[in-house]
Amino acid sequence: AVVSTQSTGSVDWHPSNHLIAVGSCDFKCRVFSAALKEMSDKPQTSLWMPKLSKFGTLLAEFDSNNGWVHGVKFSPSGNLLAWVAHDSSVNLVNSNSLEKVHTVLTSNLPYMCLLWLSEGSFVTAGHNMSPDLYYASENGVTFGAKLDVKKEKAASGNMSAMARFQKLDVQGKAETEGTTLETTHANCITEIRAMESANNKVTKFSTSGKDGQVVIWDTESICSAIAGLKI
Repeated sequence: AVVSTQSTGSVDWHPSNHLIAVGSCDFKCRVFSAALKEMSDKPQTSLWMPKLSKFGTLLAEFDSNNGWVHGVKFSPSGNLLAWVAHDSSVNLVNSNSLEKVHTVLTSNLPYMCLLWLSEGSFVTAGHNMSPDLYYASENGVTFGAKLDVKKEKAASGNMSAMARFQKLDVQGKAETEGTTLETTHANCITEIRAMESANNKVTKFSTSGKDGQVVIWDTESICSAIAGLKI
């Protein structure tokens, strides 16, 4: 058995429950065997584990450029593995070709977590305070869209002097362009969870963050708001 001596940033179980993916602070993502012969659900071989291996055996190891691995997730089928790191990268590996890691270095602040919405798409979030969509395929990973679309600010030209004063009194400052957030969350998003699914696709998910908010996102509503978007 192989025991990692590095600090673990994230873990995720394979859908079969016989494998576990681990993201660490040494810039690596690893897949270990979690097979136990004593379980009634007997372990099965796969592309990740060509032959049955003891619990804790290191099956695969991937470099993550220059950043701690913050979040790691298997796809619904378990054939794909995606992870996000502190170097603002989004990474993907297919169990059909474990030697090839597809990496996208984004210009965003680092992502902290991710969630597969379907076998071909997943959403990421983190210090950018917005969930972002990515597409996964045999050719790699590509950016889809920022899902937190900016809401049009209501016109304030007709606001009465009394209403303006009351708003200023509550907020403690005048409203200005420079202090208005364009995202629903006001701080880093630390977790994404599926809430509802249909036809093997997540239809509703939630995000929570350091701002104390829990935000619920409906994929159908998002697709309606962003022209041409498919999840």
